Amino acid sequence: MLKAVTIVSLNMDPVTKTPFIILKEIEGNQSLPIWIGLLEATAIASEIEGVKFSRPMTHDLLKNFMDKTDIKVNKIEICDLRDNTYYALIHLTTRGKPAAIDSRPSDAIALALRTKAPIFVSDDVLKKSKQIEAAREGVAVDESEQGKRWQDILEKLKPEDFGKYKV
Repeated sequence: MLKAVTIVSLNMDPVTKTPFIILKEIEGNQSLPIWIGLLEATAIASEIEGVKFSRPMTHDLLKNFMDKTDIKVNKIEICDLRDNTYYALIHLTTRGKPAAIDSRPSDAIALALRTKAPIFVSDDVLKKSKQIEAAREGVAVDESEQGKRWQDILEKLKPEDFGKYKV
């Protein structure tokens, strides 16, 4: 199932100095941070702020091309998360037929802003993202009794415990 999301902020990670965008469910509380490139962040920010350049930037050029060739963007879908990399699809209609094109989420979002297309995230991506965030924060991802026991054991380990046990 897909969840409609909206852009709530575009930020700069203070540690890595890398831009990231935060998407939030329209009818829910979960948010999704996606780290993006500087050029894509500029493309997203310029559209959000309504900044117009004297010459079309790449995403503007793509939109102009699509307008002239009667290609319509129906929606953007953040469809997968593998090895800390997000994947997206641009769902469109061309010559009356539906099609989907693989894309980086940042490019898909920049295009969605220009075409006023809705942005969606799959439940699977939200679930995987939640698990990754929980792992970063040291929260048990495996909610089974065995998973909770292992989490408890790992949390109680002290540096001096290492080397004490034989494998």
